[in-house]
Amino acid sequence: MNITAAMVKELRERTSSGMMECKKALVESNGDMELAVENMRKAGLAKADKKSGRTAAEGIISVKISADGKSAAIVDVNCETDFVAKADDFVTFANDVATAVLNAEVGSDEELLGLVLANGQSIDETRRGLISKLGENITVRRFDKFKTDGGTAGYLHGTSSKIGVVVELAKADAELAKDVAMHIAATNPNCISEEQVSQSLIDKEKEIFTAQALESGKPADIIGKMVEGRIKKFFAEITLLGQAFVKDDSVTVGQLVKSKGNSVLRFTRFEVGEGIEKKEENFAEEVMAQVRAS
Repeated sequence: MNITAAMVKELRERTSSGMMECKKALVESNGDMELAVENMRKAGLAKADKKSGRTAAEGIISVKISADGKSAAIVDVNCETDFVAKADDFVTFANDVATAVLNAEVGSDEELLGLVLANGQSIDETRRGLISKLGENITVRRFDKFKTDGGTAGYLHGTSSKIGVVVELAKADAELAKDVAMHIAATNPNCISEEQVSQSLIDKEKEIFTAQALESGKPADIIGKMVEGRIKKFFAEITLLGQAFVKDDSVTVGQLVKSKGNSVLRFTRFEVGEGIEKKEENFAEEVMAQVRAS
């Protein structure tokens, strides 16, 4: 059967694949468009599975807030290189995932991957297709969803969107929530307040501070006061409410929020690549290896 340019064009539009790959698929299917699409999808899934073990420590954070500010979603979508993280298709996918999370009830990774996007495919199907198109492992690493009677706000740091934060306040206050979210992005607090600091962490810090204070040779009562002072400073460093506000260090975040008659209920901060051991790779060599193998 004669494979026309119009047929190749249609297949490219439907699969986002290269011209030669589409022509080959049409030849193999003897011009059967639907069979060519099916075969290319199967081939794309196979390619995606082969790439699933590769480290994906780059990417972007996407944040979506509902129009009424009562719901918020944040997702961490990863790829292998910063180059792909800036690609329009990848950025669109991350934003589509965040929108899907915002508009659905989802409680597990399996439920997330099964959500259907506007293109009619599930998140996982779209993800695998994108792996085939962009040539890198792509993962939806984590997500969170807020629903509140108060108010939410989100913040993305910089144009690269490597850090994202969502904050929930007891009362709706978009400006305050945005300021608090920006502060969290900058300082990365451990928790909201002293009450949320684990006792094991406090005991560990007391042990360290006591050992340091004993070296001074001061009396036990003085050492006790020194350790107490260090613990207070420690709380001020790791708790959101105890930290000096980044836009006005004359007040703490706790004092700022209280002055507005509000309170912080919770927050989520995602940073691309945190907790992932990055493997050093020479991508120029990898490309050459792929070229030689093709």
